[in-house]
Amino acid sequence: MWNTLIIEPMLNLLLWIYHLIGGNLGLAIILFTILIRLATYPLTASQMKGSRKMQEMQNSEKFKTIQKKFKDDKEKLAQEQMKLYKEMGVNPMASCLPTLIQLPILFGLYGALNQAMASTPHQLLGLSKLIYPFINAAELFPLNKHFLWMNLGQPERLNLFGIAIPTLTILVVITTWMQSKVMTPPPSNPNDQSAQMTKMMNLYMPFMMGMIAYSLSSGLAIYFLASNVVGIAQYAAMGKVNWKNLLPSLKSNKEKTN
Repeated sequence: MWNTLIIEPMLNLLLWIYHLIGGNLGLAIILFTILIRLATYPLTASQMKGSRKMQEMQNSEKFKTIQKKFKDDKEKLAQEQMKLYKEMGVNPMASCLPTLIQLPILFGLYGALNQAMASTPHQLLGLSKLIYPFINAAELFPLNKHFLWMNLGQPERLNLFGIAIPTLTILVVITTWMQSKVMTPPPSNPNDQSAQMTKMMNLYMPFMMGMIAYSLSSGLAIYFLASNVVGIAQYAAMGKVNWKNLLPSLKSNKEKTN
């Protein structure tokens, strides 16, 4: 069921793009990533809207008053917060529900890219069984897995003067960090638990993604990199990017001048 509904459609879309552009798998992965990002844009916009409304509520005087008044009564605090959610039209699940919906898509993308990176005869046989009849598998195989200096089925390393540099890994770490910084609204209270958890996630996530990009195929690393860049561009197009998080020195200088 999982293969039929999620992995097979995504895999065939990727292979169709690959065939359409003349057999460039690296470029096909980039175009594939852009299409998926565009298709899931309503979910991204909904998540951003939910996060902003939650942030506005947490910055309101009513919310701060409730926090102070019922700080020693967790049950009453939760009840008053729920009342405030309804009063201000805030859905506490609005910011995380789109992420939960996107999880099957992300896992499906991972599975589709893994299938496309097939290299052994057994893996190629399994891949051929997933291809839809209207796509001529004979015209696709063997897949051209070379893109720029990379073999897309292997972890990426750029050899400079005898030193193997994981260029894609470095770019994935940087763009993941940038995306988390520019897309995270400033916390109403930097010392509360949720703000601290967000800060830790923004710190660990780039290195986690970097480890995946370092150890798995470069085709997956290209997907991570393209997804990060498109994600930042989408948020910038919405006018919601918080550049001050990325350049704290500019923020501090602006505050001093004011």
